[in-house]
Amino acid sequence: EVQLQASGGGLVQAGGSLRLSCAASGFTFDDYSIGWFRQAPGKEREGISCRSSDGSTYYADALKARFTFSINNAENTVYLQMNSLKPEDTAVYYCSAQAGIVSSSLSNSRAYEHWGQGIQVTVSS
Repeated sequence: EVQLQASGGGLVQAGGSLRLSCAASGFTFDDYSIGWFRQAPGKEREGISCRSSDGSTYYADALKARFTFSINNAENTVYLQMNSLKPEDTAVYYCSAQAGIVSSSLSNSRAYEHWGQGIQVTVSS
């Protein structure tokens, strides 16, 4: 069974940093496409950073200078390092997985079947 367990959210002041973790079980990253998404109140879920099983990657242009996606294959865990956080980064953050290559845009949340529980990130001004 594919499972994703996300952790690391919380409350942080503007300018601070957080690292989100997503521990995966039931599959290996070599065979799956992985993504980080977020959803703010009243907004659609948006892609932050994703990696397809064929190695292609996606980073949201507006975030790539501050957010870094990484994978620890030995621990079967993906991370999202978020620096210089802003109040507008406040959202529920999700990790996601899809078997094989994502056939549509990597940033399309509908392309992913498996989702971790959302974790709240709140950035205070």
